[in-house]
Amino acid sequence: MNKLFDITGKVVVITGGTGILGKAIAKYLALEGAKVVILGRRSEAGKAIVDDIKAAGGEAMFLVTDVMKQEVLEQNLADIVAAYGRVDSLLNAAGGNMPGATIAPDGTFFDLKPEEFQKVLDLNLTGTVIPSQVFLKQMVEQGEGTIVNFSSMAAFRPMTRVAGYAAAKAGISNFTAFLATEVAKKFGEKIRVNAIAPGFFLTEQNRTLLTNPDGSWTQRGADVIRQTPFGRMGQPEELCGTIHYLISDASKFVTGTVAVVDGGFNTFAM
Repeated sequence: MNKLFDITGKVVVITGGTGILGKAIAKYLALEGAKVVILGRRSEAGKAIVDDIKAAGGEAMFLVTDVMKQEVLEQNLADIVAAYGRVDSLLNAAGGNMPGATIAPDGTFFDLKPEEFQKVLDLNLTGTVIPSQVFLKQMVEQGEGTIVNFSSMAAFRPMTRVAGYAAAKAGISNFTAFLATEVAKKFGEKIRVNAIAPGFFLTEQNRTLLTNPDGSWTQRGADVIRQTPFGRMGQPEELCGTIHYLISDASKFVTGTVAVVDGGFNTFAM
């Protein structure tokens, strides 16, 4: 039997795991045999996801975290190792945006709030660096592991409005390439670092930006659909296969890459 994609028993940690995308990925991986640890700030949401996974026959646990606080993440790691003995994969899915780090259609660059711009950089970029640092230590001790960061279409080209978010995601793509080289050179080929760049998926964070109260597309939503050759938004479950590939032995010679899952958005020019 070919076991390239077998992730049975792998311990997979997901930061930002209570969001729409994190929830779908967590359940998929758990039902593929992984032991999933969801890290997030919302206890009620996290526990509901764990209950759903367990009801479906999967293994999962939830821990409250703060991706900006190293001491909290180190306690998370200690709790995970106490429960499961190891950490095989880290998915850095935590992130978000703030109004002050964006520019409204009728606004200008001068309306950008530097303090909120900085907060968005911190949440997305530094909120990827710190968990990577904490959980990588365990992977180095084990001699193997995988990290998957979450980039974005905004990392490839400068989109209108989302100045802070785009800068942070571009930083994540760059950091992914840096860390992949750093760990391969110093700790060996069995620790790999890649990223996934989702196209447009409706989430709690972007729904009001892309849809009207009646469910129709806003102008920006319509622009996204027009730019996407598939002519639709992605479904959260459509990220799962790529994540599965990146944390499995099927991608054992793949590191430092950004895997695009976007319905063709990034390839379409006109």
